[in-house]
Amino acid sequence: MSKNTLAVNSIRALSILLVIMALTHMPQANAEKPNKSSTDNQSVITPVEPQYVCMLNNHSYDKEQIPIEIEGKTYYGCCSMCEGQLRADPSTRSAIDPVSGNKVDKATSVIGSEPDGKVYYFENQENMSQFKDDKKP
Repeated sequence: MSKNTLAVNSIRALSILLVIMALTHMPQANAEKPNKSSTDNQSVITPVEPQYVCMLNNHSYDKEQIPIEIEGKTYYGCCSMCEGQLRADPSTRSAIDPVSGNKVDKATSVIGSEPDGKVYYFENQENMSQFKDDKKP
């Protein structure tokens, strides 16, 4: 096999890999999420179970994510790259509660999701309720 053929095949393989990674990391809307409450249809943010969240890119998905056990807690990621980053960088496992401004552990927080899939992490249910009330149209 010539060097040119090898280079072209390598570029093709890399291109395919990049497309797959981009599709894997695309946030998806929560419209069909199985744990969405039908009484919450008017809210801007809805509760979401942690297993439906990639805790690295902070988006919710329609399917369960990969569980990642770290120091006795379970975090979730959408791919092996996210898993590696969550394991390697402790700062990726925490977030700031948008109501209290306090740091929260993503594995133990209350999680809310906007219709576009963006998630927020809260210390407690009360903070999420307050946030929902503040965000209502």
